[in-house]
Amino acid sequence: MNQEHPVVPAAVSLPEITVKAVVLSVILAAVLAAANAYLGLFAGMTVSASIPAAVASMAILRLFRQSNILENNIVQTAASSGEALAAGVIFTIPALLLVGYWGDFDYWQTTVIATVGGLLGVLFTIPLRRALIVTARLRFPEGVATAEVLKVSAGAHREQGREPSDDFKALATAAMIGGAAKFCESGLRLWTESIEAAAQIGRTVLYAGINLSPALLAVGFIIGLQTSVVVFVGGVIGWLVLMPAYGLLNGLPADLTGLEAARTIWSHHIRYVGIGAMLIGGLWTLTKLREPVWRSLRTLHDTYRASRVAHINQHTDRTDRTDRDASLPWIVAPFVLSLFPMAWLYSRVVDSLSIGLVMTVVMALAAFLFSSVAAYMAGLVGSSSNPVSGVTIATIMLAALLLVLFMGSGHPAGPAAALVIGAVVCCAAAMGGDNLQDLKTGHLVGATPWKQQIMQVVGVVTGALVLVPVLSLLHAKYGIGEPTVAHPHPLSAPQATLMASLTRSVFGAGLPWPLVGLGAAFGGLVIFMDGKLEARGSTFRLPVLAVALGMYLPLKLSAAIVFGGAVAALAKRAASSGEETSRSGLLFSAGLITGEALMGILLAMPIALAALIPGLSADPFTLFDTPPIAGWPGLAVIALVGILLYRVATRTGRPERGNRHR
Repeated sequence: MNQEHPVVPAAVSLPEITVKAVVLSVILAAVLAAANAYLGLFAGMTVSASIPAAVASMAILRLFRQSNILENNIVQTAASSGEALAAGVIFTIPALLLVGYWGDFDYWQTTVIATVGGLLGVLFTIPLRRALIVTARLRFPEGVATAEVLKVSAGAHREQGREPSDDFKALATAAMIGGAAKFCESGLRLWTESIEAAAQIGRTVLYAGINLSPALLAVGFIIGLQTSVVVFVGGVIGWLVLMPAYGLLNGLPADLTGLEAARTIWSHHIRYVGIGAMLIGGLWTLTKLREPVWRSLRTLHDTYRASRVAHINQHTDRTDRTDRDASLPWIVAPFVLSLFPMAWLYSRVVDSLSIGLVMTVVMALAAFLFSSVAAYMAGLVGSSSNPVSGVTIATIMLAALLLVLFMGSGHPAGPAAALVIGAVVCCAAAMGGDNLQDLKTGHLVGATPWKQQIMQVVGVVTGALVLVPVLSLLHAKYGIGEPTVAHPHPLSAPQATLMASLTRSVFGAGLPWPLVGLGAAFGGLVIFMDGKLEARGSTFRLPVLAVALGMYLPLKLSAAIVFGGAVAALAKRAASSGEETSRSGLLFSAGLITGEALMGILLAMPIALAALIPGLSADPFTLFDTPPIAGWPGLAVIALVGILLYRVATRTGRPERGNRHR
């Protein structure tokens, strides 16, 4: 028996999909998808936007005379779907530029890939809702947290003296701070994006640096001290252990010293060690998913049998409003229709109808499998801990090896073909975990599941339509992947760069396999150490993909992230309520990320306008070609932001005396 009592009982019907809810859903889905795309390309990580979307929805809907908690839930459902789709897109689609298949982002092909992948993620997880949420009652931590925030609008937490407008003010204030910092650094160029230094010692070089982005500080706060430390450990291994060791063994690159020597050694050699560690981490993740895979398949089988029995018995539909999913025809028909554009696209990529059809079958099976697994894993450990990168690595490697059998290792379209399969699967897996989190939230507040599922599709379509212009603007302004003369400090896009390297290696371009093998050995060592920690029951763990990501990222990024994790740990220790600290700090951090990301996109827009309007400057706000005093003002800004984040988390984290949390 289900013992969870929703805020809105099944017998009560409130407006859910209203005009204002749909309009607000589309706006927030577009904004959050754009923000998450920027963050993922910049830092190699994305964060859940469900709680910020819920807070923004509550604050805006309260301006209307009539609104309710189910409308709020509908808005956050669509908005979070848009940001989840962004993760799937930015992990894979930029790789098509990096392998040379595109010169710039192709709007319609990218939109089709994102729409189909997101749609499959929605469709494949609909049959799992009742089994995982109602029957198995898995945790779905982000879904539960979002439901608690939504209950504010229903008055459930008013006794704590909190109002939705207070949360929205914190979110908006942080967004203005993050946007202002980005404008000063990238728009006016008052300071550099980071402080870096390298000292030559004999045959080698030692490096230190920190990025001055408030968004990275916010990422560290959101993921917490433990995860941020693990990522930083990976960075220390790559930059402070392996890079000096490489210099001692091989000397510095010719005619390069100091900072340039350090960057060259890392980009040409050490990052391939990170690739090896991520590859072994992806394969290890796949082996650990055997049990969830089996349980997901059993759950789907049992759900299908139950629906068949109900159909055969021809019972009158007495299903409660809060337990009605989209019907089987509404799952099967869109699934079948989605296969046609993908078969057409795949056939164009490889110039072969038969191979295109095989690719479509492989894509559909992998999307079904991994979106189901992602849904199950989200129930256990949450969407933020879902191994989407590992799943995508495994999918792309499998697809690439299959394509080698059909086309040979020298086929020029091989890397692009494998990446397009991986892109759809990555979008489906990213959506799978997010969908079930949102449906868990709806279950707790009393929403109608099939209406949520409609809005998940709305969020997918919105995200798919806006992501290509965002990616094009970011590529034009900052560059993506490898540094160039025009873009010396590009958005690193670590996952997309990794996917491009892997596919090129399978189809003949090759990788420095000794370095990749070294990374695999490091990954195996991390897996062994993490197993020992698990056996001892330690609360500190070493997830291999997090360590590998740290090895693959520039150290200056992980240094800023661990700073945010330290702020989170200090705030949690100082505040009397860890739950409220987490929420207050989360909202402020989400505001910092959103503000910086949107400002970064806005600063790229003059580049597009300059191509249309002769004489218009691509950088109209620039005051200095070279920042006058390097990054020291930025260091002061990020320190002040850290202090402010700490104060917000601890001050608003204390409930009034005598109140207790549920």
